[in-house]
Amino acid sequence: MRVKLDDRDIQMLSILQKEGRITKTELARRVNLSPTPCWERLQHLEKVGLIEGYGARIAWSALGSQTLVFMEAELNSHLASDFARFEKAVQAQDEVLECWALGGGIDYLLKVVAPSIDDYQRFVDRMLNADVGLRRYYTYIVTKRVKDADAVPETLLQSLKS
Repeated sequence: MRVKLDDRDIQMLSILQKEGRITKTELARRVNLSPTPCWERLQHLEKVGLIEGYGARIAWSALGSQTLVFMEAELNSHLASDFARFEKAVQAQDEVLECWALGGGIDYLLKVVAPSIDDYQRFVDRMLNADVGLRRYYTYIVTKRVKDADAVPETLLQSLKS
C-alpha cells in the first residue's frame, strides 16, 4: 500500500526526522495548523506506519572505542528454509545493527559493531559454529564515518505526494 501525502504531511515528517522532541504545539505552529488538526495528522502518519517510532540518536564516539564492520555473507545453500534460518540467527545477535538481503552474488550485507576486532572475530566464529549456513564472509572495517543519515530525503517524501 502506497501512502499519499500532501505538502503539510511532508513538512511534518521532515521536521520530525530532524527534531523528534519538538512539542506538538511547536510542530503545529511550524506547519501553520492549529494543534488538533496537526495532532490528527500525526496520529494518521503513525497509524499508516510512516512513523515507526521516536528515539534518541546516540553518539558512538561518546561510547569510547568500538569497531564498526560491514560484513558480506554468502550462504551454503539458497533454499527458502536456509535464508529463514540465517535471518533468524542474525536477529538474535546484538552485534548486528542492520542486515540487508541482497541480489547479485553476495546474499547479505551486515552492519556489525563490536568493542574490538577480537570481539568481532568471536562473533564470526559463533556464526560459523552455529550451523546457520554461513559459507563465506568478507570483512570491511570502517576507518572513518563520512556520512551517517537516517533521515528519508525530502525528494523521496515529495514523490509520495497525492
